[in-house]
Formats: sequence, structure tokens, C-alpha cells
Amino acid sequence: MSAKDTFHESVKRALEKEQWVITADPLKFKFGNIKFQVDLGAERLVAAERGGEKIAVEIKSFLNPSVITDFYAALGQFLSYRLGLASVEPNRKLYLAVPIDVYRTFFQSEFTQAAVQQYQVLLIVYDSKNEVIVQWTN
Repeated sequence: MSAKDTFHESVKRALEKEQWVITADPLKFKFGNIKFQVDLGAERLVAAERGGEKIAVEIKSFLNPSVITDFYAALGQFLSYRLGLASVEPNRKLYLAVPIDVYRTFFQSEFTQAAVQQYQVLLIVYDSKNEVIVQWTN
């Protein structure tokens, strides 16, 4: 089992504050013979629908000295998870959770914005100290 991200519990509590029910911690699935583990699976009932909204959340802290190296790893992981999820749970949206300080700096650079747009990365921006979601991007 892989180690939980530094801010795993903070993001989990922030999602719960927004009425998400954590259904998997971690969310495990297989695509072919490859086993995947996304940090969290969550659901929320949507009043206008019979079912609910399902998400998967990969949490990143970006605490290593090289933010770009962390981004390369996070993006590769995100794209792999999204490909796998599309085959086993096509109705579940995958989000990459990033800390607010990294979002306000690194994620505002031209390169990062172009990559997020090109690869259609859905983001959850979180404040780990206050355990809240600051922003959702679609």
C-alpha cells in the first residue's frame, strides 16, 4: 500500500464539510492487470437526479524541492488514473487536489495553465490549515 499524502486527512475533512460522503479511502480498481489506488472516492446526492455525483480525488502536497518534478509525477498519475477509471467507472470524475499556495504560484504560470487546459485536469484547490476547499475547477 502506498503512503498517504501529507494533507490526506485535511482534504478528506474538507470534502466532508461540503457534504461529500467518502466511500473509499483509497479507491482501488483494476484496468487489465494493472492495479490502481486513487487517494479518495466520494459521492454526493444531487437533488435533481435519482443517483448522485461520484468523484475520485488524487491528493498532492507539492512539498518536494522541485515543484515541476512534483507536477510531472502528479500529471502522469492523474492521466493514468483517468484512463483506468474511464473503463471501470466512466461516470466518476477524477480531480487533482492541490494546496492553495501552490495553486496561487506554480499553477498560475503559463506552462502549468496550458498543461491543465490541454490535458483537461480537474482541480480541487484546498487550504490544509483550515481544512476547506477553496476552489473547484472544471
